Amino acid sequence: MSSDRNTINICDCKVLAHCHFQGDQYILTLASKEISNSTLPGQFVHITVSNDLEMRRPFSVMSVDEESDTFDILYKVVGEGTRQLSESNIGDVLSVIGPIGNGFKLSDNKKPLLIGGGVGMPPMIAIAQKIKANDYYQPFVILGSEVPFPFEANPSEIEIPFKSPSHTMPLLEDWGIACRLASMKGFDGAFKGNVTDLARKYLDALTNKELSQVEIYSCGPYPMLEAVAELSREYKLPCQVSLEEFMACAVGGCAGCAVEVKSDKGALMKRVCVDGPVFEAQTVF
Repeated sequence: MSSDRNTINICDCKVLAHCHFQGDQYILTLASKEISNSTLPGQFVHITVSNDLEMRRPFSVMSVDEESDTFDILYKVVGEGTRQLSESNIGDVLSVIGPIGNGFKLSDNKKPLLIGGGVGMPPMIAIAQKIKANDYYQPFVILGSEVPFPFEANPSEIEIPFKSPSHTMPLLEDWGIACRLASMKGFDGAFKGNVTDLARKYLDALTNKELSQVEIYSCGPYPMLEAVAELSREYKLPCQVSLEEFMACAVGGCAGCAVEVKSDKGALMKRVCVDGPVFEAQTVF
């Protein structure tokens, strides 16, 4: 059941799967033809988490399945809203608004470097899914987490151009996309360090011609995005970032998620929900 308001749907979505992982992380699978068939990488949905809380919560879409009309979100329990969402059972129906916002704009640069941290991993997985069948692109994905990863990391058989940690996300391996993991926690097979440290190793292994074909796409905590923006400046690479902000309406009415953005006309205030959540990194950092 849905009603349309321009490109934003209001849907009653049935819970089809709800998987719990270490670190109070969950992957929730919801049914919606409208959302699964129209969501672009970087867009998000606004979910009523329970009957007890009127305020919705925003979540990035991690992947879609247009054949089964479903979409997945990854979230971590960090407050009362996500705690109540974690109590949802298979068969429950949740009210969902989406997809919302401006997603990532894939350029002609054939070597996308996708950097996701924590609950910022889903938009990177969404980009990977979008381009996995396109032989033009040669992506490399770096996923970082300071809690156990929300999947069972396995050794990768996909070669990359530098000596690296061994483990990857199984889903990306199945898609044939090179990926490595980073963490300061010493997880098996993960690079011990920040995602930007691992990204620097990758970039340094490229030829000048290969480096000229790189564009960075990233989502994660603000300190990580600041470091990614600095990395892009250092290597003179274009970079798009998806911002995470607290939101009330999430459709541009309240302006509670506004951030300052640089422009040719000076500083402007932009709403993360509808003007973003994706921005050029150098305009916000």
